[in-house]
Amino acid sequence: MSRAFVNEDHAAAQATQPVERLISTQPNYVTASGLAQLQARVTEVQILQAEQSAMGERADRQRMADLERDMRYYQHRLQHAQVVAPITSTAKVQIGSWVTFADEQGDEQRVCLVGEDQADAGVGLINWASPLGRALLGAEVGEERVWRRPAGDLTVEIMGIQTGP
Repeated sequence: MSRAFVNEDHAAAQATQPVERLISTQPNYVTASGLAQLQARVTEVQILQAEQSAMGERADRQRMADLERDMRYYQHRLQHAQVVAPITSTAKVQIGSWVTFADEQGDEQRVCLVGEDQADAGVGLINWASPLGRALLGAEVGEERVWRRPAGDLTVEIMGIQTGP
């Protein structure tokens, strides 16, 4: 038997066992837009799976295995999603709140607390269960909270709470 066939068979065997995506042990709180993003991701993976399946024997086995893994992950996240009620009060920071806070040097930042799958720090969407999210959750305007960071604790003051961007 040619070595090429042996390696190909070995690669195909590995393709059926992708490393599973880690699922958080935290409750899967999501905003309404976070739920819509999860649903869109499931649809996107379904389309990609259908495209691979339509290729028949030419389908990329590793890609198919990765898509199956992703589908398991997103379906689990959807099944366990707990949609939080839309924000109607700015008295305390909640999931879905936009929060402006200042650090000890007076530098201000603005973030929104969202679910894990919706988080994108680059645009200010912070996971509610992250160290910053936990520091802000439940805070009121004028209150100081300690943000426990790997680089060292930082005291922040809540400057404002809003219901939307």
